[in-house]
This record gives sequence, C-alpha cells and structure tokens, in this order.
Amino acid sequence: MKLIKLWEADPDKAYALQNSFPKEENGFVNAAYGLSREEFEEYVRRREANSRGQQLPEGYVPDTVYILENEDGEYVGIFNFRHCLNDFLRNGPGHIGYGIGPKYRGRGYATEGLRLILQIAESKIPEDEIFLSVHKDNPASLRVQMKNGAYIHGETEQEYLTRIPRSGGVSE
Repeated sequence: MKLIKLWEADPDKAYALQNSFPKEENGFVNAAYGLSREEFEEYVRRREANSRGQQLPEGYVPDTVYILENEDGEYVGIFNFRHCLNDFLRNGPGHIGYGIGPKYRGRGYATEGLRLILQIAESKIPEDEIFLSVHKDNPASLRVQMKNGAYIHGETEQEYLTRIPRSGGVSE
C-alpha cells in the first residue's frame, strides 16, 4: 500500500474515488463533491498550490491531499495532512483527516493509511503529538486511531479529540 499526492495520482481514478464519497460524512468533508471533470482538474491544481502555502483561503493552512492505493492499484482512500495547526484545527480536526471509499471499508485500509500518513507527519510537524478528531458515532474510526497509538485527549459535544504521541504509533 502507498500514499500518492493527489496531483501525482491517475486523474481518472482519483476523480472516481472522490465521487464515491458524499459531500460530508462522519466529519470527512469532500471538497470535490459534485465537481465536473474540468472543475476537478482545477481543484487538483489548487490543492497542489495550497500544499505550498499558495492560494490559501482565509483561515486555511497548507495541507497535502494523498490518495491511498492498495496492492491491486485501486484507489481506496483519501488522507489529508495539514502541515501546521491554527486555533480551529488545534481544538477540532487536527493534523489529519481521512476517509475510505464506501466499497473498501472494513478491510484495514484506514488503519494502514493512517500508519503511512503518520510517518509523513512525524517528520513535518513541530508539536510533540499529532492531533486528530473523530465523531463519537464513528467507533470504527476511533478504533483505527487507537490501533495507531491514539488516546482521547478531550471531547466536544460531537467529537473525541485524539492525540498520537510522535514516534508512538503502532506499526502492526
């Protein structure tokens, strides 16, 4: 399994994966929801610029969108790594957001994808811990985070705020 930057991914496969997700589900926001093929191409260019800190909307931080590819070359998930935190992210979504395509869920892809993105985050963030969150009604995602070394740091009405100590993830 491997992570591929969105702009380095096969555009047709990435577009199909993006279209397999609803606009919002369990806290995962699909910013490409409903885009035409041409609009998606522009979205990919904008995401590449955003990763370099360019063309960022107000209140946003540089981030990189990765596609998780399985051993069969199928695109199975989307992982978003935020390079730094602002107050909103520190008290909510955190450094990493992810979603697994509906037909690929329950196969361990989220656990492995999170393990891979944590390796990237380890070398890039200044904090001692990697910040995440999970909707309270999504126990599967909470298990994924726990398998990767997370603990519940706090909570809001809707979410658990989790943390993974750097170099503390599990690599099962």
